Amino acid sequence: MKITILAVFFTIAAVQSYQQQSYRTIEYNSPMPYSFAWDVNDYASKNNYAHSESSNGKAVTGSYRVALPDGRTQYVTYRADHNGYVADVKYDGEAKYPEYRPTPSASSYAAPVAAPAKRGYVAAPGYSQSGPLYRG
Repeated sequence: MKITILAVFFTIAAVQSYQQQSYRTIEYNSPMPYSFAWDVNDYASKNNYAHSESSNGKAVTGSYRVALPDGRTQYVTYRADHNGYVADVKYDGEAKYPEYRPTPSASSYAAPVAAPAKRGYVAAPGYSQSGPLYRG
């Protein structure tokens, strides 16, 4: 009986120690105002991009530049505030695509060679088929 009472006591103590705390909504207040800028221009890899952004605590404004795979550069200037996100997107340069080269037509290929017809079983060289393989 004493063991049962001790077991119940320790179980209640363990449950109370592991109870989750009541959670409340935590408001995230980012440090305002802020400002940052960075850019990369690597000629060898053709990486050319940049980003700058600043905030006064009520609105965020910024811009970024990205080199696109088609040879153009995309410039985006944006503003985000209580009214939403508004972006102005512009492109510099002309898109260049690789020259189209059609694949050869099906008639220019030779017809597939048919597989040889299967014939009866042919024993491997040096193998004799005389007599049964299993004697019981």
